Amino acid sequence: MFAAENGLRGDPRLQGISEAIRVVPHFPKKGIMFQDITTLLLNHKAFKDTVDIFVDRYRDMDISVVAGIEARGFMFGPSIALAIGAKFVPLRKPGKLPGERISESYVLEYGTDCLEMHVGAVQPGERAVYLAQNKLCNHFTERMDAKVVECGCVIGLPEVKGQNRLNGKPLYILVEPRELEDCC
Repeated sequence: MFAAENGLRGDPRLQGISEAIRVVPHFPKKGIMFQDITTLLLNHKAFKDTVDIFVDRYRDMDISVVAGIEARGFMFGPSIALAIGAKFVPLRKPGKLPGERISESYVLEYGTDCLEMHVGAVQPGERAVYLAQNKLCNHFTERMDAKVVECGCVIGLPEVKGQNRLNGKPLYILVEPRELEDCC
């Protein structure tokens, strides 16, 4: 569900977040409208508003794990985890974690990839939120017998437009992806 459908309709923070995201046509390959959050990170207010909206949503949900997928999940996840009193679990590209790992492969709109997580980072029974922008939202934690409460995304993806769930888990999206009006 989009934040605007969940009590934030008309909230000017959502428009500010959306406008702070740069759209880069044909990146990383032709036909992709890349949603570049680096411009959002450069905008202190939009960055803070993004974190604040997620914190407000998850503060009272008894979340013990915020899992963030490299790299976008690393930008927001630690701040959200600290603010709600949860631990942050990074999901990294292969070969980036030094300890014993589990891995999951997945398909992107422009190729395939794989993510890894340290074994033991999530304990059975823990309640987790994923900051993810892909369909891997709940695979890791379910393999560890944890409960995925929700998958949170700053920007929705075209293939999940109109959906309230991802892999059977609730989906919370701040803003829809933007298109460029005079592009392509």
